[in-house]
Amino acid sequence: MPRSLKSTLLVGSAALASLAIAFVHGLPRAAAASWPGAVPAPAAVEAPKAGLETAVLSGGCFWGMQGVFEHVRGVKQVVAGYAGGQAATAHYEMVSTGQTGHAESVKITFDPAQITYGQILRIFFSVASDPTQVGGQFPDEGPQYRSEIFYMDAGQQALATRYIAQLNAAKVLGRPIATRVDRFVGFFPAEDYHQDYLVRHPDAPYIAAYDLPKLTKLKTLFPDSYKATPVLALASR
Repeated sequence: MPRSLKSTLLVGSAALASLAIAFVHGLPRAAAASWPGAVPAPAAVEAPKAGLETAVLSGGCFWGMQGVFEHVRGVKQVVAGYAGGQAATAHYEMVSTGQTGHAESVKITFDPAQITYGQILRIFFSVASDPTQVGGQFPDEGPQYRSEIFYMDAGQQALATRYIAQLNAAKVLGRPIATRVDRFVGFFPAEDYHQDYLVRHPDAPYIAAYDLPKLTKLKTLFPDSYKATPVLALASR
């Protein structure tokens, strides 16, 4: 299995890409189906906030992460990009080496009057990623696919840390949560061809195998939070 199946499909040779596509077509769609149901909501109560708020999350390939949160009510924009490294290395080919410190990430702008930060994290843990996987997500391995929460302030840090402790104590995921919680140091939007990738390429083998099942799970587990029409990053510029 390639270190990054997605990278192989995008930038590999034609022969390797053909092999990777064949591999994906042969996958049982059990990745998303094997996850547990919705995890419990955070026990911590959040103070009301005025204006828009930002969450920066990493959970594997940003195509699926972006695709999920673009369908969440109260979310105003989701941008795919890179976080954790320096501006000079925030380019797909460099990030894909796993040596830049960056993780593929999404920057979520949301209205806390419609959806709280805790609810964003609940969807992140329940639907958008497997927070127990170490060193990658599903077929993509490497630090650029790690699970990570980049907190914007002390309130987000406290809520994320306590929520992870709550879920670990309840053993709801069967394994310890591997998601890191680190201070936000910068976010760099990915190249335009990555933005809204799930919406623009729903028939791509990788999307069909790993990301469309996440949308099904979002609609099933969180019907009140699901909206059929996504908010698109490119359209909101």
